Amino acid sequence: MPFGNTHNKYKLNFKPEEEYPDLSKHNNHMAKVLTPDLYKKLRDKETPSGFTLDDVIQTGVDNPGHPFIMTVGCVAGDEESYDVFKDLFDPIIQDRHGGYKPTDKHKTDLNHENLKGGDDLDPNYVLSSRVRTGRSIKGYTLPPHCSRGERRAVEALSVNALNSLTGEFKGKYYPLKSMTEQEQQQLIDDHFLFDKPVSPLLLASGMARDWPDARGIWHNDNKSFLVWVNEEDHLRVISMEKGGNMKEVFRRFCVGLQKIEEIFKKAGHPFMWNEHLGYVLTCPSNLGTGLRGGVHVKLANLSKHPKFEEILTRLRLQKRGTGGVDTAAVGSVFDVSNADRLGSSEVEQVQLVVDGVKLMVEMEKKLEKGQSIDDMIPAQKSLELQLPCRVPANGSLVPCLEFQLIEGPPPVSGDPITTWSSAQRWEVLGSNLASKTSQLCDPGQVT
Repeated sequence: MPFGNTHNKYKLNFKPEEEYPDLSKHNNHMAKVLTPDLYKKLRDKETPSGFTLDDVIQTGVDNPGHPFIMTVGCVAGDEESYDVFKDLFDPIIQDRHGGYKPTDKHKTDLNHENLKGGDDLDPNYVLSSRVRTGRSIKGYTLPPHCSRGERRAVEALSVNALNSLTGEFKGKYYPLKSMTEQEQQQLIDDHFLFDKPVSPLLLASGMARDWPDARGIWHNDNKSFLVWVNEEDHLRVISMEKGGNMKEVFRRFCVGLQKIEEIFKKAGHPFMWNEHLGYVLTCPSNLGTGLRGGVHVKLANLSKHPKFEEILTRLRLQKRGTGGVDTAAVGSVFDVSNADRLGSSEVEQVQLVVDGVKLMVEMEKKLEKGQSIDDMIPAQKSLELQLPCRVPANGSLVPCLEFQLIEGPPPVSGDPITTWSSAQRWEVLGSNLASKTSQLCDPGQVT
């Protein structure tokens, strides 16, 4: 039993309406989609490994969310979860990923040579660059559902694969369970160490069971390429370095990731992937590329500009504090990254970061000189999608979509369809959109 009492077979003695969770005060994607009828339809189903609907939704049931913060509210326990419970997952994915439909196909492009520029971001402003993604190993259940033996098998398979890397990727694995104090301190100093999750969203999903058994960190000798094993996903692959050479960071990311994938394929365990969802990961928010390409960039003046948030949104970027999710910007240094995951390729997502950050640095330089940047504010870099708007009769907007309306009035009561900018992590909270937006925090945004 992974967690809670979700595998209690006696629950089948009760009617679905008696087991249906109280979601009346919840604000997450799962709660918006799951109805009593849908619960009744899916309750008795399970994946081949035994993952049930109650397993899928438990993290969203236990964590109602905040009125102004929309989380996903569900996880997958194995590769089959997205198919067996597609009636729940499909509308969640569509809302979460900018109208991405069940018939849409994801694009993958890990050819680093297709990235234009990226080696000329000003290091006086861009302090560090990083690209990360997650990967799931086919043939094993995902962290919310895996057994101890499975988790240890994933670790053994991963360590064998990573230790076979050579050249610039030659490195060493550090298991959390047997790490020395000296090794632990060094990894802390390098900002590599991940600890037991404290987020209620992750704890309720069962990801922290048996901690720290079969978890660890691997990094290459020059500490520019690292892999977390058995955290939120089977693998979390990260390429990073000081300065603004995103081109080199992305090159190393693509080359190293493809080397790892080839080793796993030869061992009979390719990564989970399909043409609709791209790379399959634990949290629906990370489907597609699973990629987060970001920089720490100093924007002392631009961050105070009244259109800073609008500029980020138009560039399809998001910002976090210097220390990540739910942290403040220290010394006006922000963690700026791509907002999209599903429907566009790795190259396209990193290209948005490169182009957007370069533009923002130029804006910062103009503001330092006391000059206006009005003529530099970009047009919206997004496809316009026709998405349903859930607007109650009183005309106020329900915070259920992760979009900010960039231009024009909000939808009026009774108008079922309005044009929205896609895939931005912003909620529509009311008619005064310029002042009422909030950035979202999902389990998949932890790192």
